[in-house]
Amino acid sequence: MNQIITALTVQKRNPQRVNVYLDGEFAFGLSRIVAAWLQVGQELTAEKIAELQAQDEAEVALQRAIRLIEIRPRSTSEIQRKLEKNGVVEPVIEDVLERLERNGLLNDSQFAQLWVENRLAFHPRGRRALAYELRGKGIPDAIIQQTLDQYLSDEEALAYAAAQKYARKLDNLEKMDFRRKLGGFLARRGFEYDTAAPVIERLWDEMNDPYAAQSEIIFDNEVDE
Repeated sequence: MNQIITALTVQKRNPQRVNVYLDGEFAFGLSRIVAAWLQVGQELTAEKIAELQAQDEAEVALQRAIRLIEIRPRSTSEIQRKLEKNGVVEPVIEDVLERLERNGLLNDSQFAQLWVENRLAFHPRGRRALAYELRGKGIPDAIIQQTLDQYLSDEEALAYAAAQKYARKLDNLEKMDFRRKLGGFLARRGFEYDTAAPVIERLWDEMNDPYAAQSEIIFDNEVDE
């Protein structure tokens, strides 16, 4: 049995939603964008009502996802998990993800690049740690491999940058303890032993033989006359 729209009112608590009244009684709420083409006096079939409610569910899920992305960049998997947690059904999630990707709001390759750039700038980590973090965000292995190959061309330099500040806290230790503690620090940051070992030796030498480190700078700055 068809029903007639008798009123359309903006919700007081959420002006982005509209209350729909059918045959004089409140029936349901809709996002304003979904309700935009409705008007008082319009006749709705049961099928049309179901369609409007389905469109509203998708719009609500889309706006929730956009708000998450506005807080910080998200991976596709992160958005999917958030929507699932909020009870959004799979077909709607697939539609939302497709719309976000189509409009450039979701891109796992760009997300991986931003994540690695941020880590390397503020908290340098090795390949192993970065790969672990990206997998935790649901980034596919192929994208992880490609991104790390792009940004980690000199992992020893990254390990050195990561270890410098921490090494200064160990300047009162014997060499064996210095190696053990700094090695553990670099391992926790995801650097392999083969990468960490020369960095540890370099920092030990610089901290315990400052003249040698200064000599390297002098020689590097010499020019032929």
